[in-house]
Order: sequence, then structure tokens, then C-alpha cells
Amino acid sequence: MTNTVPVPHGLPMERNAGPFAPPREITELRDARPVSPLVFPDGHRGWLVTGYDAVRKVLSDTRFSSRLDLGVIHVPYETPGMPTPTEPSPQIPGLFVAMDPPDHTRLRRKLTGAFTVKRMKQLRDHIVEITENQLDAMQRLPQPVDLVKEFALPVPSLVICELLGVPYADRDTFQINSAKFLLKEQTLEEKGAAYAAMTGYLAELVVAKRAEPNEDILSDLARDEDLSIEELVGIAFLLLLAGHETTANMLALGTFALLEHPEQLAAVHADPELVSDAVEELMRFLSVADIFYRYATEDIELGGEIIEQGSTVVVSLLAANRDPAFFDDPDTLDVHRRARGLVAFGHGIHQCLGQQLARIEMRAGFEGLLRRFPTLRLAIPAEQVRLRTDMNIYGVHALPVTWSEGTR
Repeated sequence: MTNTVPVPHGLPMERNAGPFAPPREITELRDARPVSPLVFPDGHRGWLVTGYDAVRKVLSDTRFSSRLDLGVIHVPYETPGMPTPTEPSPQIPGLFVAMDPPDHTRLRRKLTGAFTVKRMKQLRDHIVEITENQLDAMQRLPQPVDLVKEFALPVPSLVICELLGVPYADRDTFQINSAKFLLKEQTLEEKGAAYAAMTGYLAELVVAKRAEPNEDILSDLARDEDLSIEELVGIAFLLLLAGHETTANMLALGTFALLEHPEQLAAVHADPELVSDAVEELMRFLSVADIFYRYATEDIELGGEIIEQGSTVVVSLLAANRDPAFFDDPDTLDVHRRARGLVAFGHGIHQCLGQQLARIEMRAGFEGLLRRFPTLRLAIPAEQVRLRTDMNIYGVHALPVTWSEGTR
């Protein structure tokens, strides 16, 4: 493919096409060269994959490894104070998203029973109850209200705490440390301290559950003597982090997107049955967990390019979900779209294990919020909303909202 745009030096991250769109440079690159060389800040020459077909191929081909211990990890953006790594990171027990088969397969199988579609559907009524209780509490607060603090973050945090058996009273500790862990500008030492704080807390928790198990997912896992305490801690860390961060940011950013697209908001108000399709469309349109990494274990042909062995490959799910080669009019938010084939939850063997839970939470969240607060609106100008461009999971830091009194 003819290269009509410059090879990027560092991953473009500024949301210069608006708060919901990929950076302009990413869109231009996808349209011109969907598998493009990328020069990393440390000088490594890797690859950036933005086209829909190529993204799916990378995520489904295990020759593109997920392991972080195979070679040096190259970060595609400047990180103040972070030294250039000279050796691979050690593999973290239990962190199966950073593993390949057979290790990945062994650990993921331990969790498939916990996240079946049937079991998630059985939880639906309880998730609706949690959502409604949080909306009750929000309605009693003086306006304006920060939707992130009072709704988007508490709902998935409550759900995942109950499922895992993590005391919700400890939420401030893990939410603060998970935010530090996900902050792009944190040094390796700062990230390590946040990770150590979370895993130290979880180690105490899983040891207690192995001694006296309850009726929760971590207790079920703790009963499995094939899993070491270190593996239990890694699994717990992953489930806790993924279980509240992604859904919380989708609820907040999705609400922001709907408020900024009043005709789409009006369509959902007019037909609440559209909520399920609206959730799929918002996931496609926003893709808050945007960037994935893979590492080429051999020379691999992809999109007419040769990905050299040892290359770091950066995959953009947001760019893929906006690819006009697969989606019609992809830069338009359309709650009637019935979006299918989106890669917001990834693809292949690492596709998100908790995607059905996330869908149920988002459907309950958006349905309840829009029904209870039909006059919901931003309390500040849209351009003043603080975007999470500094975080590894995109969203908003806060979303001040207000509504007309008497709303219910």
C-alpha cells in the first residue's frame, strides 16, 4: 500500500478531532496505511495497526504474543521519568491477559463457569437493584452532581465487589491505586507502588478466603488447590481492575456522548427498547479500552507488510471500530445501527471474559439513568469536561450534571 502519510514518531494521543473521535493522525493513518510502521520514543521501530481486518487478524493470531516477558517492552508514548527498559518484565502469576496458551488456557478455563451468559442473566435483577439504589442516592444530592463519582464508578464497583467477595468498604483504596496504576505519566516506581498496594491487599483477602471460603468468585477459585496464592492474587487483581474501570468509563463517557448528540438521546427516550442497541453503538463509537499490545514471535505478513520478529505491535480498537471499510458512516453515532462485529471487547482468545456482565451493567445503567433523569444535562460547557487522555482507559475524570427538579 502506498505510504501517503508520515511514519508517526510516538503514538498520537491528543483528541484533536473531538472528545469521542480518534486523534486525526490515527484516522488519516488508518485510511492511508492501516498497518503502519511506528517509531517508539526509545527508538524501537514497531508497528501501529488501525484497520479493522488487520486488527482482528492480529488479535486472533497467537504468533502475535501477549506475553510481556519475551522481550523488552517498548512504550509508544513519552513517559516522564520512566527509564528505557533493558530487559523483559517477569511474568506475573495469574495475570492471564499477559500469557499465551497453554498457560492462558489453563487459567482462563478456571473462570469460564463464573462468567457464563446464563449466570450473568441471573444477576440482572440484582444489578438493576444496585443501579436504582445508586440513582436514589444521586437524586437526593444537591445539584450539580458529578456523575462519575456518584453513579458511573459506584455501580460497577458495587457489582464486581459483590461478585468477587471484596468488601465494598475498601473501594477507596483499590480505586485510588488502580487510577495510579493506569496513569500514563506515572513512573515505573510509582506504578509498582500502586500495584504492590493492591496485590498486598488482595493477598490477605485470598488467603482468608482459602481458609474460610464464602459464596463468591474468589472463594470458588480459592477452593481450587491447583491455583497458587500468587496466581489467585494475579487473577483477583485483573478481575477487580477490569471489572470496574472499563464499565465505569463507558457509563460516564457514554452519557457525555448522548448529551452531546441530543437527537440520539431523544430517540432512546422515545423508545427505551433501543437501549441494548445504543449500548453496542456506544461501545463501538467510544471504545474506551483502545490500545492493546502484541509482540511478533516470528516474521509475519500482515496487510501487505512484513512484521519483523521482535517487533512491538500497537493495536487501536477505536480506529478499527471507526473503519469505513467495515462500518457504514462510522463517525456518526447512530443508536439504530444494530452494530455487530465490533472489537470493543477485543477479539480472539483474549476477548473480554466479562463482556456479558459489562453489557448488563451498561443496559441497566443507561436505562435507569435516562428514565429517572429525562432532563439530565451538562452543568458545565462541554469543552470544560476533563478527558482522561492521561489514562490507559479513556473516559472523563468528572462529569458535572444537573436536571430539573421533580424529575423521576
